Amino acid sequence: MRSAAWHGTRIILRQVSPESSPIFDFILELYRACGGDWTKLAKQADVSADDLGHFLEYAAIFLGNVGNYYGHGDQKFIPKVTREFMERISSVTVAASSLYEQLAEPILAQHPSGLGYPSDVAQSSYYPGNLQISRKEISAVSKVLEDNSIHPENTRIHKSILGDKLTYDVLQGSVEVDRQPRELDELDSGSIRIMRGDHSMELSRICECLDEARKYAANPVQERFISECQRSFLTGDIEAFKESQKTWVKDVQPSVETILGFIEPYRDPFGTRAEFEGLVGVVNRDETKMLTTLAKNSDKFIRRLPWAENSTENDGKGPFEKVLFEEPDFTSLHKVAQYFKHRDHAFYLWVVFHELLGHGTGKLLMEDEPGSFNFDIEKPPINPLTGRPIDSWYRPGQTWTGLFGDIATSVDECRAECVGAYLMSDMELLAMFGYTDETEVTGKDLEYNMYMQLGVAGLRALVNYMVEDHLIAHFAMFKSLLAAGDQFLRIEHDTIREKLTVFVDRAKILTHGRPALANLLLNLHMYRCTADVDACRSFYEGLTEPEGVFLEWRRIMLVNKPPKQIFVQANTFLEDGQPVIKEYEATVEGMIQSWAERKV
Repeated sequence: MRSAAWHGTRIILRQVSPESSPIFDFILELYRACGGDWTKLAKQADVSADDLGHFLEYAAIFLGNVGNYYGHGDQKFIPKVTREFMERISSVTVAASSLYEQLAEPILAQHPSGLGYPSDVAQSSYYPGNLQISRKEISAVSKVLEDNSIHPENTRIHKSILGDKLTYDVLQGSVEVDRQPRELDELDSGSIRIMRGDHSMELSRICECLDEARKYAANPVQERFISECQRSFLTGDIEAFKESQKTWVKDVQPSVETILGFIEPYRDPFGTRAEFEGLVGVVNRDETKMLTTLAKNSDKFIRRLPWAENSTENDGKGPFEKVLFEEPDFTSLHKVAQYFKHRDHAFYLWVVFHELLGHGTGKLLMEDEPGSFNFDIEKPPINPLTGRPIDSWYRPGQTWTGLFGDIATSVDECRAECVGAYLMSDMELLAMFGYTDETEVTGKDLEYNMYMQLGVAGLRALVNYMVEDHLIAHFAMFKSLLAAGDQFLRIEHDTIREKLTVFVDRAKILTHGRPALANLLLNLHMYRCTADVDACRSFYEGLTEPEGVFLEWRRIMLVNKPPKQIFVQANTFLEDGQPVIKEYEATVEGMIQSWAERKV
């Protein structure tokens, strides 16, 4: 499974930017050329040690982000070297010289400076090609895919001109390669076709790794999970992937957990196409026991969320919540060889509540097919925001991400973050994890720390507030808490030292802080449940637009911006049938060596 995950690297590179793949190959070719002896390379290419050091720093950041744009923020980073330096180091081998021809211009170019809808200043490899595609065009193609029951997660859209008309080729990730594209529809704007075989080589290697993994499956459920993953990668059918996920959750408390596939749509500006993701984790048994207890008691705490308070329907959970909480087989994972301590107790619980009770709650009210509803259409539930019966819901064929588009993932993350933060005031819930009035770290301490974190997270979000869904969510929560008034949350600006300090009035958490979160949470939840995209967009975009003093705070955050962290991950190998782990020095050289030895 480790090998399968790492073989997704080249898919991610292709999804980030056209130049990412040749830059990756260029770095590894230089490593091979000198055998990891970078001093030897400097002499051979006649470059200074300082200049080479700048390039190696770039290489390490590139490998840590799997591409030449930051994983958080989606902003481009450029090596602090000259074109002459690049030409000299590329001359060490014929292969390096050939690769340099492909990356010479884009690696040093200032623009596109970020990832987003294709323009003069942004690019997106989910929409490759020389012709820029508009949001309107993407929406039209996406609607055709929806009409043809084709999921967008593993697709990219290539716009081109064939003959005298526009053509939109939907590239679908699969091992199987279509010889000819299949026509889907003919619009006024152009012809829409689909063609399988995107990422074919990488997905083929992943399937080979899964064949090997199946030999070590602990039970038939794991075998079926692997087979369904393979079928999805082989054919491009996302329904097969969904089946694999249904199987995955039936594998109760495995020793090793894994996530693999086209999962999160954060980097697609349209918010529907997913970046490939691979993770292998080892279960922490003690933490998992606590999380299992939370899952079994989840209904109790769901009844305390803003949309369920005082409701007598649905066993006290209200009409905007599922009848049965879909209890996951929740496990606490740690990355192989990277057993990080959580930054503090509050952050850990925030993450737990976010994932389990944030993403795990909510009922989308919908018309499954004409005339068939999952709620009483004759007596619609009362919307707590208006006091009147709901008047909107999901129509047949509509989905959450398809309808809400570019704000879907950000709104969902904000809703989940709010659930996690809101429940940090529930002392009974915190006591389940061992935090009481008698413990060294009390429940009230965690509650207070949570609001301090929200203040800090809101300021940090200003650095990349336009380009990362979690950061946009944090900024929305930050503005909501500032708007609570009465100096509950305030930011002190030291103009001499260019410093910002967060202050939270602990005595006003229950009177100001928690109600502000409840209001934000209730609005987002109801908009999501009732498919009220227009009201949601108006409400949310107002909360996520920085202006006035926020722009000054952003300037200060940029001045004091800490360096981004990169992590040198270990490798695992089989030697004589036994697993062996190899760790590397926490240096730029160690980072490059670790990637060279992965052989992806």
